[in-house]
Amino acid sequence: MGTAVLVLNAGSSSIKFGMFEIASGLPRRAHGSIERIGVAPHFQGFDAAGQLLTERRWDGGAAITHEDLLKPLLEWADSHLAGDRLAGVGHRIVHGGRDFAAPVTLDETIVAALAALVPLAPLHQPHNLAPVRAIARLRPGLPQVGCFDTGFHCAMGAIATRLPLPARYHDAGVRRYGFHGISYEYIAGALAAAAPARAAGKVIAAHLGNGASACAMLKGRSVETSMGFTALDGLMMGTRPGTLDPGVVLYMAEQERLDPAAISHCLYHECGLLGVSGEASDMRTLLASSRPDSRLAVELFCHRAAREIAALSVALGGLETLVFTAGIGEHAPEIRGKISARLGHFGITLDDAANRRNAPVISAASSAVQVRVIPTNEEAMIAHHTATLLRG
Repeated sequence: MGTAVLVLNAGSSSIKFGMFEIASGLPRRAHGSIERIGVAPHFQGFDAAGQLLTERRWDGGAAITHEDLLKPLLEWADSHLAGDRLAGVGHRIVHGGRDFAAPVTLDETIVAALAALVPLAPLHQPHNLAPVRAIARLRPGLPQVGCFDTGFHCAMGAIATRLPLPARYHDAGVRRYGFHGISYEYIAGALAAAAPARAAGKVIAAHLGNGASACAMLKGRSVETSMGFTALDGLMMGTRPGTLDPGVVLYMAEQERLDPAAISHCLYHECGLLGVSGEASDMRTLLASSRPDSRLAVELFCHRAAREIAALSVALGGLETLVFTAGIGEHAPEIRGKISARLGHFGITLDDAANRRNAPVISAASSAVQVRVIPTNEEAMIAHHTATLLRG
């Protein structure tokens, strides 16, 4: 078997990657990204310490596809291994449907089954599967493993997964799935390692980034989550609205005469922080802004997050530990403070100094709920599952 696994997270215009040694602790050997695919691809590779190792641009490369770019990426990975070889490739795949709860070794039959789920995740699933097919053509003997964002939530019960629609929709797969599961699985493990008693109790983790959700966990298992049938549900996000009255969609169709494609584009790309602020989807920009609409967007984001966290506590019968993670959750003390203040009725009190320095525990000793900051690492989780399956 080879000595390393390559982890890929492919989106519509980017491929993020990491290379991990198959050794104790799965140390990350290199990482990087290919950005601006479809416009002017930009490839950067870094070593474990963040030192730039390679950089390449394809100016005017609008016709260059994901597959075209995977070939140089695989060649670079081979050269960086200096005589060693890849044992396999692990992929983040957004949707596993009802049938794929655990990571699997990918073959043509499984890829076809995952492709059938494209209607459930039209903006993500095709881009997740494109590299799988491309690598199968470029390196037909190289094992590939799929890890699913929905998988962690397959433990949720019927009350958490059922939508109040006619049974024919449920039978067709229209139900609540939940997403960000790879991140939540990592957080559950990291919390168990740091504070086993806390991990066994009533935990809500808030994954706050451009995409945002929250998950209620009991004994390290998902009980309920804010995202549902699609990644549009739940918390307000960078460009997505979160929970929305379905009547708004009817209004768009009936009054504005928007077709499904136009409605989809609006909901995925024009709403959330960007839609309210009219300025940006990036929380850092909005926190630095003095524009009234930008300040409103920040306050609305925090209000909606606190409301969803409070709602999730119903599934647990209380709240003992709150975890912030992902880009905003890990690096924005002001946002954590605003959300925690809105949850003060749970007995949450922050230690302001600990919060400002992004300490692992940011709640005061007197707080009835412990509040933690845990950096997530989806790449490491995928690498772990990939190496485990390859070892057999």
